[in-house]
Amino acid sequence: MLTSLPLFGAIPGGPEMLIILLVLVLLFGANKIPKLARSTGQAMGEFKKGREQVEDELQEMQEGEGDEDEIAADSTVDSTVDSTDDAVETETEKN
Repeated sequence: MLTSLPLFGAIPGGPEMLIILLVLVLLFGANKIPKLARSTGQAMGEFKKGREQVEDELQEMQEGEGDEDEIAADSTVDSTVDSTDDAVETETEKN
């Protein structure tokens, strides 16, 4: 006999949430719960800001790598042209 498992079986429902809330009130007291919620919200906001800053820096670094590749390619072409010009001048001076 096959039995299907619920997709979200571990998520507490209404009665379980009331028991969890009651335990929180007993542990922390009714006055501290809003303070805990506020500090948790502030910590989540700071975490989000930090994550966005890191993502922005990574994006800037990736964009910068593309610019550096173009600059490196341009300098390689310039140095090749310069060395070719030097070789032509040396050959002309020898003749």
